[in-house]
Amino acid sequence: MLNISNLLLNQTPHSGYHWDGTSRRFFEGWYNRVTLPEIDQTFAFMYSIEDPICNQPYSGGAAQVLGPNDSYLLRTFPDVKAFWASPDVLALGHWGKTDLQITPQYLTPHEFTTHIQQGYQATATLNQGIISDPGTGNYCRWQYEIKPIYGWGHPKHRQQSTAGWLSFLQIFEPGWQILMAHGLASGYIDWHGKIYQFTNAPAYGEKNWGGAFPQKWFWINCNCFDHETDLALTAGGGKRGVLWWMESVGMIGIHYQGHFYEFVPWNSQVRWQIEPWGSWQMQARNCNYEVTVTGITDLPGTWLRAPTNQGLTICCRDTMQGKVTLELRRLHQNHSTVIVKASSDVCGLEVGGGSWENSWQF
Repeated sequence: MLNISNLLLNQTPHSGYHWDGTSRRFFEGWYNRVTLPEIDQTFAFMYSIEDPICNQPYSGGAAQVLGPNDSYLLRTFPDVKAFWASPDVLALGHWGKTDLQITPQYLTPHEFTTHIQQGYQATATLNQGIISDPGTGNYCRWQYEIKPIYGWGHPKHRQQSTAGWLSFLQIFEPGWQILMAHGLASGYIDWHGKIYQFTNAPAYGEKNWGGAFPQKWFWINCNCFDHETDLALTAGGGKRGVLWWMESVGMIGIHYQGHFYEFVPWNSQVRWQIEPWGSWQMQARNCNYEVTVTGITDLPGTWLRAPTNQGLTICCRDTMQGKVTLELRRLHQNHSTVIVKASSDVCGLEVGGGSWENSWQF
């Protein structure tokens, strides 16, 4: 039985499943990541469900895994009735092959391992699954527990919606919520027979949802910096629908030593210069702080699938081995002082959507 009362502690807004049971076009996606600093590798787990009303052209679910050196594995789950999720807390799963004859639901980790041959389940404190590619025989099995440290906001205060209070309405779509800016994961990942065991590895989680899809976006994320164990960065921007028009929005969020530094359109000036691939630059400034973020890569990246108006299609490009530098400064009347300056070689970098023939400056 899933203990919901424990999961409610300090959870972010939008942790629960958003589908309202109607037949309107709808998707929801979840992203979980673990970074292994000792070997400079990252595993990212991406789960999605589309049009769960059933019998729609794009009804179905999927699990994608980005593995060592940006390698990739995909498994689709066409039966949306085998998907389950809680409307109240972060808890979801999708069963593929199983010998159980019960309604899909949360299982103990042992029950899941015993009875689920293809599928996954995830909560705020657990990520577990097994998927394989029938064509190649490649597979991934994973099970790890998570200790959340930072959600989204000041750690001792009520947690915030990433997109502001308007994200509770169907005005901005899709919605975006960082569920856990930083946490510690312990467990194992079996990637094609090579087993990675880890204890207190940096972990991260986010989600998005809605009935509309972004035209274009970019993303920068890292919580495994050199010489800084208590620093988490998430930044991004996109063109999204607002009622009957499109708007460009961007934000930078930093958790550092018990403090939250938020740069969003309603409290800061946010600027960016993003190349079609290889370079991500962002700057933001408000009355008290300024920040500069630069991400670069010379790796080719990996093309991933994301929900679109045409279903789950290849439309975004990622690397988990990007290089990033971050400088956060406090502003004084006539000068500024550095709060933190840090870098990493295991940053997540992404561009997605269309119209990437030229750089995007805003």
